[in-house]
Amino acid sequence: MCYYVCERSGENMDNKMSLLPVKSDFVFRLIFGDQRNVDILAAFLRSVLDIPDDEYDHLTIVDPFLKKESEEDKYAILDVKLHTVSGSIIHIEIQLRVLSDLKARTIYSQSKLVTEQMASGDKWSSIKRAITIVITDDIFVPEGDKYHHEFRYRTKDGLEFTDLSEINTLDLNKLPPDDDSTDLWYWMKFIKSDDEGVMDMLATRSPQMRKAVGVLKELSADEATRMRYEAREKARRDLESQIEEVDKKWQGVVAEKDAENEQLRAQIAALQAQIKSNS
Repeated sequence: MCYYVCERSGENMDNKMSLLPVKSDFVFRLIFGDQRNVDILAAFLRSVLDIPDDEYDHLTIVDPFLKKESEEDKYAILDVKLHTVSGSIIHIEIQLRVLSDLKARTIYSQSKLVTEQMASGDKWSSIKRAITIVITDDIFVPEGDKYHHEFRYRTKDGLEFTDLSEINTLDLNKLPPDDDSTDLWYWMKFIKSDDEGVMDMLATRSPQMRKAVGVLKELSADEATRMRYEAREKARRDLESQIEEVDKKWQGVVAEKDAENEQLRAQIAALQAQIKSNS
């Protein structure tokens, strides 16, 4: 794979084809979930996590290739899961919307990263560190202005119980407009932006960022990739429409039942008043 936008069939690909959004789980996985781009993934993880630097010496992406999709499973959730040198597990998930159950789902997924390590007869000491990174386009953690939060098992005064479980949240909507001199700000900007001028600016930041921008441009210029992205987006929109329709019907049922209950309460109150007046 070449990491630059090239001419194809006499057509200059610089003729402003819009960039695919990195914050799409499909595009994110193609960039960060490809073993050939492990240097990009390592640079991003270094900006987020506080773990020993040698952990990134050899990252192994689990199931690095996208499964063949049918019409029925075009909107299967994609994420990135990998192992570090020591066997620690890192799971990265990107969500465009923050639904009410996302925290519960995150805890469940995080727990599975721990429990799936254990087989019959294994020692408890064999459990490796499990880290989850959740990137959201909505506000996931509304408290404060920080766009990155790290959650661990700690007491209120900071005493740590264990580092075996860690959840990191990254809120794209909280990213300040001006850089804060951290590598994480630049990676968050890369994930959030779809502006080519911004991407060209980011490409000057580091070799890994330059490669990431090049991969994005090449993916954006590939017709097959764009068609797959658009098919997934259509499936996502159709699914969201179905959810909204079901929710409206449910709300209608709830409202109808509430009205019936109100009528029953009024009848009961009238009977109680009648009983009282006759006593």
